[in-house]
Amino acid sequence: MSFTKLDYCQYLLSSQINYTLTNMADHLQKWSHDTINRYLKGEKLTPRLLFEQVEPLLELDPEAYLIFDDTVLDKSFGPNIELTRKQWSGNEKSVIRGIGVVSCVYVNPKTENFWVIDYRIFDPETDGKTKLDHVEEMLRSAEHRRRMPFQTVLMDSWYAAKDLMLLIDGMGEKKRKRKKKKKKTFYCPLKSNRQVDDSGGEKPYRRVDELEWSQEELERGKLLKIKGFPKNHKVKLFRVVVHSRRAEWIVTNDLSRDSTHEAREVRGVRWKIEEFHREAKQLTGIEDCQCRSGRIQRNHIACALLVWSRLKDVAYQTGRTIYRIKHGLLRDYLIQQLKNPTVRMVLA
Repeated sequence: MSFTKLDYCQYLLSSQINYTLTNMADHLQKWSHDTINRYLKGEKLTPRLLFEQVEPLLELDPEAYLIFDDTVLDKSFGPNIELTRKQWSGNEKSVIRGIGVVSCVYVNPKTENFWVIDYRIFDPETDGKTKLDHVEEMLRSAEHRRRMPFQTVLMDSWYAAKDLMLLIDGMGEKKRKRKKKKKKTFYCPLKSNRQVDDSGGEKPYRRVDELEWSQEELERGKLLKIKGFPKNHKVKLFRVVVHSRRAEWIVTNDLSRDSTHEAREVRGVRWKIEEFHREAKQLTGIEDCQCRSGRIQRNHIACALLVWSRLKDVAYQTGRTIYRIKHGLLRDYLIQQLKNPTVRMVLA
């Protein structure tokens, strides 16, 4: 019997702290460290495998959300690991050495359940692609999957680029005219220094954070043009107060939206992907592979995402949290040890 990805995924799912190949080999009699290393170095697990596993689990909805964002897997302990580069980490609030992963999450708006359906490794030295290129690639792939409907795309301010927003705005235009379908919509925050015009061309472009807001505009949003966009291309902007010292400027191509409260609720949906990032890092060992090989790192990330998807599916089926399921393995071990201790306590 040969070593497979199922064996490695089971190890990532079962282990609680140590996710190294050495630790796995130490707890197995069937396979040595070299056998496991050789398999992971020779295999090629792709994002398609993840979608094939997740597709039967999706709760499809024509009003579903797609969320795009990236995270950095901290590899500060291994400067010689392939795929690593210095990049900004929102989690650490600083520049760290790590592997960038751009992900796509599918959210059912009714049940609020979500699944990671696609991802890309940010490795511009190898493929020459930016993070925006990866998002565009995943977005086009999602659009071409006929059996996976979605309506709204949510992104962080990093992805609020003209080309990407115009791509979403024009998605399926020919099909819409023929079948009278709704166009795809997007919601994303703008950076405070983004140049916009709310005067209809009567005044120069201004920074978003320098705009003046009437009470009605605070409640219902305002129409404006973003610098660099086509002449007659308008978007709707909402000023969403996050807390007393911070606000976000949420922009959308859904011009019928006239409620800042609704825009705030949509903003809340975007944080589903942050929940995914946190759970994957804390429960799957996705950051903890110490192998130098870029191929092993890619396969490790692929298996970690498969493990997260399995844990999430069990969580939805049982009504438990993903943390309770993972840590429940330790609970089962403690119960077993209390009933039949491997090392019995003795007193003089």
